[in-house]
Order: sequence, then structure tokens, then C-alpha cells
Amino acid sequence: MSQPAFRRARSAEAKQVRETAILDAARALGRERGIRDVSLTDIAAEVGMHKSALLRYFETREQIFLELTAEGWREWSATLRAELAARTAASPADVAALLASTLADRPVFCDLLAQAPLNLERNVSLEAVRAFKLLTLQEVALIGEELARLLGLSEQQVLDLVATATGMAGALWQIASPGPLLRELYTSDPRLAHAVVEVEPRLRRVLTAFLTGTGAAVAD
Repeated sequence: MSQPAFRRARSAEAKQVRETAILDAARALGRERGIRDVSLTDIAAEVGMHKSALLRYFETREQIFLELTAEGWREWSATLRAELAARTAASPADVAALLASTLADRPVFCDLLAQAPLNLERNVSLEAVRAFKLLTLQEVALIGEELARLLGLSEQQVLDLVATATGMAGALWQIASPGPLLRELYTSDPRLAHAVVEVEPRLRRVLTAFLTGTGAAVAD
């Protein structure tokens, strides 16, 4: 079925609708194929416009996905903080489990977390990178308020913990998503069984060890 003819947005509201459609298309394609395999042409075709028309809304493919990464940070942070705020007390293992499960439940966000420092931040304007970094710092600070309340973590410990959690989530997701041919190889040879990774349990173990190593304890 042919795509509907593209009409350029003329109002601010129409432009916002078009930008949302572009982001939704990129998110859906990323979920289906993996972020690194989605091109600007793919996104334009999914929305029903030519690539040159799409560039009126976003400067580059990377800007689209960096915006989705920022959106992912806001959504993940809000969910995690709500889970933490509902608790009057939590152990390091409890917090590690919440971090691991809320990240593992968001495979597209995990994929974006890996791609952001590798290439998304390298093909956008400096102002776009600045805005993205400041947003992540704001979300980390909000998460930190709950972690300080529950575990007495310092600002630096919060920064280290969240950086470890998000960095490991991105890396583990890449390892856990090798594609069908490699997965078949790994599962067919017992000697390669270690290459089959589940994100949530491994991330939980790493973060539990991290928090135990910091001496984190339930705050008084």
C-alpha cells in the first residue's frame, strides 16, 4: 500500500504532530530492528515523507534518536522514583533489583543508552548535546534524592551508581541481542553458553555488588 502524500506542516501545532510522528516511527523501527540498523531513509519512509522533508524537523538521524534517549531518561526516572518513593526502607539488594528490573523492562532505552555516547552525541549540534547532558544530570539528581533517603548515598555515589547501571544496561543489552544466527551458534555449542546473557539478573548482581562495596545501608 502506498504511503499518503506528505504535506508540510504550516502551524506550530501541526509541526509538533509531525515531529511526534517521526519520533514514534523511529522508536517502532528501533524496537523492531535495533537502533544501529535504522537509517534516516527508513524513518522517512515509515512516516510517509522524503528524507529531505524530514530534515526540516530534525537535523540528523542521530538527533532523532538522541531525543528518544532523553525521553527514555525522563520516563525511566519517573518510574524508578515512584517505585523508590513508595518504600519507607530498602536494602542495597532491593535498590539494585529495582534499577535492574526497570532498565531491563525498557529494551529500546537500553539500546539507546549504548548508542548515545558511541555515535548519537557525535552528529548533533553542541547545544543539543548540552541540553541532553543537562537533562540527564537533572534526572540523576532527582533519583539521588530517593537514594539518599533510603541508603544514605552521597552525590558522587549516586552519580557512580546511575552511570554504572545505565552503562551496564546498554552494554548488556547489546550482548544479549546478537541476532538470530549468532544466538543459534551460541546455543548450539555448550562451550559458548557464556555468550548467552540475560540483562536483568546479571545487572542486578553487578549493582548489588556495587552497592555492597560502597557500604550503602538503610538510612536512619
